[in-house]
Amino acid sequence: MTTYEVESIASVVGGHTRVQDDYQGGVQSVIRLNQGYPLETLQGIEEFSHLTVTWRFHLAQPEDVQLHARSPRGNPQWPATGTFVHRNHRRPNQLAISYPRLLGVEGRDLLVTDLDAVDGTPVVDLAPYFQEMGPRGTVRQPAWPSEMLATYWRDASERS
Repeated sequence: MTTYEVESIASVVGGHTRVQDDYQGGVQSVIRLNQGYPLETLQGIEEFSHLTVTWRFHLAQPEDVQLHARSPRGNPQWPATGTFVHRNHRRPNQLAISYPRLLGVEGRDLLVTDLDAVDGTPVVDLAPYFQEMGPRGTVRQPAWPSEMLATYWRDASERS
């Protein structure tokens, strides 16, 4: 296998303080660009409503990786699916991609909402979201992701 060394370019400050399966919505956090990058690397980003953020599940352990089929969230009502059909920390590189809404820019700080990463999360890549780079054609998926994620983006203030 080929390996790559990747350094974080930013980190998440504030926002979610613990890992949760649901109620990710309505929480503001900051993506703080590392000091090593000139401010001009963010020039023009405030023109975009959303970002594409690639981040690492830094609280996960290598032994969390599961290379076999299993039911999402351990729910036997949903079909057993392979590792690459899940979107969680049990994947080999323990990476995630999120599309938070950009609320504002202040120096190295990008104020966002609806970022489902926790305080301290390393960000390995950042880009504006371009509609033209999104899926082309009709998006198809089975019923279980919609069932599983029915409360995922619910406002965190509604969490009991």
